Amino acid sequence: MKIKQREVGDIVVLELSGKIMGGDDFDLFNNTIKQLIAEGKIDIVLNMSRVRWINSTGLGLMVSAYTTLVKNGGRMKICEMSDRVDNILHVTQLGLVFEHYDKEEDALASFQD
Repeated sequence: MKIKQREVGDIVVLELSGKIMGGDDFDLFNNTIKQLIAEGKIDIVLNMSRVRWINSTGLGLMVSAYTTLVKNGGRMKICEMSDRVDNILHVTQLGLVFEHYDKEEDALASFQD
């Protein structure tokens, strides 16, 4: 997995790419989330348009990040998932946990609600 980071106002967009499989991905993602929280950046959008695959460990990584952000008063939203990743979230019922949007603009706008 690779992570590109950019800010849109007070919101941080993390553009994820590749496969989310755990292992080194866990450390990279976890450290990124912890660093953002330390900087006071607690509203996150995960743009997953370039994620080809996610396994159960990768899902656990996302749940862990979500829980950490919520405990720190933050929010995490997901956007632009492939049909394959969307189906995995649906089957695992995690689509009920994560707010998810078709377009990044919609995910960003949802923070205004």
